[in-house]
Amino acid sequence: MARRGGLIGVLLLLLVLGAGGRALWLWLDRPVERVSIRGDLEYASADYLRSKLAPLVRGQTWLSADIGELREQARDIGWLSEVRIRREWPYALVFELVEQVPVARWNDDRLLNPAGDPFAFAPLAAPEGLVNLAGPAGSGPEVLAYHDALGARLAEHGLGLRQLRLEDRGAWRLQTDDGIWVMLGRSNREARLARFLAAWDRELDGLASHIRYIDLRYPNGVSVAWHGESEPDEEHGAKES
Repeated sequence: MARRGGLIGVLLLLLVLGAGGRALWLWLDRPVERVSIRGDLEYASADYLRSKLAPLVRGQTWLSADIGELREQARDIGWLSEVRIRREWPYALVFELVEQVPVARWNDDRLLNPAGDPFAFAPLAAPEGLVNLAGPAGSGPEVLAYHDALGARLAEHGLGLRQLRLEDRGAWRLQTDDGIWVMLGRSNREARLARFLAAWDRELDGLASHIRYIDLRYPNGVSVAWHGESEPDEEHGAKES
């Protein structure tokens, strides 16, 4: 009988502890009252990010909130590259945010980060002075890498790079800081670039203000379109791709 009474006592104690634990959980699991934002922010203000995060925690309770799900939802905010969340007493959620670093504009309506991944920047304004890049979906890393290599090559000849575009069919074109478009096409890209730079150093540099675009899609030489002319001055045979 004593053993049976002991078991009953243990069960009663567990029930009391369980009921007390549930009461404590219910007492602690109150609605989230505060959202704190921490992190070094340069482009997106804390007020803007708080306005985006607040709807995610609306209706959430402090202990029951799914931190993993909230993190995934917060990462959908365009300006955020990483999100960490923790609970803080009393009834607060702390969002530690890592901001995206924009290095280029992408297809006019997005920005690229250093990895070449696009992200949405609206309704905030894009930072000033970014180069304009464009290309098909998924080509951000390729276009960004070529921009970096191309920019270094052009700089050796006193040229800056304002735009670089990869067309859907694989053709490349760039715009210098003088506003001149240069058509590189799809094939023999390096040879065509070398031909352009040689022609630039030899004679085109001094004529930059008169040039509308330069077409390198020819077996030899270049084709130059001048401002005020309807057709380019084509040289050296039929155009290639």
